[in-house]
Amino acid sequence: AVDYLKTLAVSRLYLDNVPNVQASWLTPGHKICQIALRFGANDVGSILIEENVVYAAGCKNTSSEEILRRLISDAGFRPFKRDTLYRTYFLN
Repeated sequence: AVDYLKTLAVSRLYLDNVPNVQASWLTPGHKICQIALRFGANDVGSILIEENVVYAAGCKNTSSEEILRRLISDAGFRPFKRDTLYRTYFLN
């Protein structure tokens, strides 16, 4: 987890022309994803309906919109929905 967070932080510094950096919750888990928001990520991705490759490798993390919204809020940020072009929509 430490190497992942370091890579994320350094990437954010060097790739300042990249507007959006996504934190993963699927393989590292929800807590690391939440910490990654403080290390430069500004997106947690989405809930997955079916992810066979990672699950077949033994990763059993699952999520829901409610869990991801709470994760973002608890980290001190406001959750937004977005489309594939990163246009955001405020959530109540």
